[in-house]
Amino acid sequence: MVTAPKAREIAQDASWLVQALDANSAVVRLVRMDREAYRAASFLDDRIFAQPRETAAAPWPGVAGAAPAGARKDARWIFHIGHVGSTLVSRLLGELPGVLSIREPRILRDVSAIAPEQRQQFTTPLQSLLSRTFSPEESALVKATSFVSEIAPDLVAPRQRALFMYANPRNYIASILAGENSVKELTILAPWRAQRIAGRTSLDQPNTAAELAGAAWACEMTTLEAAADAMADRKIIWANFDAMLADMSAELGRVAAFFDFAASDGQLHAIVESRLMQRYSKALEYDYSPSLRRDLIAETGAANRSDIDRAIAMLHSAAEASPLLARALDRAKDD
Repeated sequence: MVTAPKAREIAQDASWLVQALDANSAVVRLVRMDREAYRAASFLDDRIFAQPRETAAAPWPGVAGAAPAGARKDARWIFHIGHVGSTLVSRLLGELPGVLSIREPRILRDVSAIAPEQRQQFTTPLQSLLSRTFSPEESALVKATSFVSEIAPDLVAPRQRALFMYANPRNYIASILAGENSVKELTILAPWRAQRIAGRTSLDQPNTAAELAGAAWACEMTTLEAAADAMADRKIIWANFDAMLADMSAELGRVAAFFDFAASDGQLHAIVESRLMQRYSKALEYDYSPSLRRDLIAETGAANRSDIDRAIAMLHSAAEASPLLARALDRAKDD
């Protein structure tokens, strides 16, 4: 750990990532980064410390006040329901010149755990702190952890832009069931998701892994739908990941244009044809292509068809008394 940088050093560019927050002591951890460090990191939570990093601790008030009056708050944002290609899309867009992609800084999770009445003192400064880049011509693209969608309205500054990513429930459930670790995660997070969704819809008690996955879809999708309702003065674009995979060049171009990122057809084609599309975006050392995803979903879906059918029936039943869930199902248009 090194001496904390001065406010002007924090404000001048993205070299010092505001990575984590201890809300009890109002101290933040800063991590020194460069463009390549941002580009390489799948996550900017504590997993980045698998290799040595230069860090510093600083009182939050000094860091929060580092950005001068009128500092830019134009970060673009990606919110999602988890397991729907948000890391891949953030990587692909991060390959465009002038885009600094910032994936899942831990501080967003830390802030999401703070009581709502205390949250604004952190979220408002973060609008500026996460908009810092390495040059005025660059734009920041921040991908949040899925459950951070709960505070999306607090993070996206007025008139700014966000991408909301999802998959239809059948594909989502199959993709979860296809992974041993994702099924374990599903069980661990189930009680917490039940608390989060309680104010938005009421589901029958899930009895199978497929129904747990269906409940997870309902929780995260209604979170996005509720966030959209609270963000009338922001610009939102929605993207079904499987639809994106069907024509990634066109879809990436659509999102880039929405974010006002300069991107030629040739640049988009080169990015989509790069090795990123053939690797597991959270760990580039592993192969994982769109065709492999399709095959896994098809195989798992066929093997668990009856359970998945019951899970989707559970969602439609609950949607009869939940406008948010009904809207989510209509958006996904699951057959």
